[in-house]
Amino acid sequence: MPSASSAGSDAGRPAAPGLWRDPDFRRLWTGQTVSQLGEQASLVVLPLLAVLTLHATAGRTGVLRAVGQAPILLLSLFAGAWVDRWRTRTTMVLTDAGRAVALGAAAVACLFGHLGMPGLFVLAFAVGALSVFFDVAYQASAVRLVRREDLVRCNSALEGSRSAAQIGGPALGGALVSLLPAPAAMTVGAVLFALSFLSIRRIRRRETLPERSARPPRVWRRIHEGLRFVAGDPVLRAVCLASAAFQLSVAATMTAHLLFLPRELHLSGTVVGLVLAAVGPGALAGALLAARLPGRFGHGPVLVTAAVLGDGVFLCVPALHGPSAATVAVLVAVSFVFGAGGQLVNVTVMAVRQAATPDGMQGRAAATITFVGMGLTPLGSLLGGFLAQQWGPRTSLLITAGGMLLSPAVMALSPLARLGRTLPACREPAPRRVTA
Repeated sequence: MPSASSAGSDAGRPAAPGLWRDPDFRRLWTGQTVSQLGEQASLVVLPLLAVLTLHATAGRTGVLRAVGQAPILLLSLFAGAWVDRWRTRTTMVLTDAGRAVALGAAAVACLFGHLGMPGLFVLAFAVGALSVFFDVAYQASAVRLVRREDLVRCNSALEGSRSAAQIGGPALGGALVSLLPAPAAMTVGAVLFALSFLSIRRIRRRETLPERSARPPRVWRRIHEGLRFVAGDPVLRAVCLASAAFQLSVAATMTAHLLFLPRELHLSGTVVGLVLAAVGPGALAGALLAARLPGRFGHGPVLVTAAVLGDGVFLCVPALHGPSAATVAVLVAVSFVFGAGGQLVNVTVMAVRQAATPDGMQGRAAATITFVGMGLTPLGSLLGGFLAQQWGPRTSLLITAGGMLLSPAVMALSPLARLGRTLPACREPAPRRVTA
């Protein structure tokens, strides 16, 4: 049974049958799709520019990826506290504008020959920091802009667009680096963020914000409330631990993977982009399966099985040799299975989190899980670069891919594995203690 605050928060939102006919939802979906495309392309463009244009070492490539992921650890909790008090539209518009300006300025610097590795480090951190705020904001925006009965369809659309970005983003990034000068490659990313800005700023509906007290708690108190809420819920706590194990290992794996593909298998930037883009169709398949499998087999069994298959498939990659068509076909299949398993887990976990979290805690709950789950990605990227530097991309890829099985192991030993066909009930946060 929904809480009173949940029921009241539906006031002024579009009626259930009209989700796709609502122009504000379409603007949100369009802007989020284009923004995700720019973000996914940038994740490939920056390291490939470092490797192929600036001839960066494995260690520097790992540092570059870590710098771009560091804002997740440093800023996620602040982003959650911010989003829970301010309009998500404003946050998304400002971050889109900031990323467009950052990439545009870097393109100008590169055009005049002034962009080296230090400049790439600054650019990666700036884009990563703004992306943290955008990602938390768009996750919270769904709860404020649509009715709760439309959340499943809304999340399916947003996750589907993210999957589409995973198809086009890496392929676009690889093609840009291979076919265009570096300044033009970064300019395309800036244009994508500018288009997202133009779409989201046209949203007209005023969001229903959580009630504010006369003397709102300081940001640290609000961050503490989010941490305490997630830590006090056994299901959300298990999501954090499983996500942390996954993000640490996948960051290390992807660093080794981006080095392994061009240097050990001698694949071009375009082929690398196409291989990575195969994650997208797999993610679309995973999103479709997520609408059916948990209700039939139970959320817990689906989570564990999908994580085992999606993560374990990377153990096939270190056995490959040479740039043959068979090698590329196997890599595409691996990316597809990884994307399907990962998206099935992502959509199911998002449904679990939203069902267990009240409206006024959505931003902080999402940010807390992002902080705990993805805060280890910079360390993972450094670890992947260090292992590749010491033992080579093939051996490091074998080690890091084996580490990806830690996540399903955590799930299997946690309350997540026992979730049935129904989602957990929403738990209201414990009241703050009042001292005399």
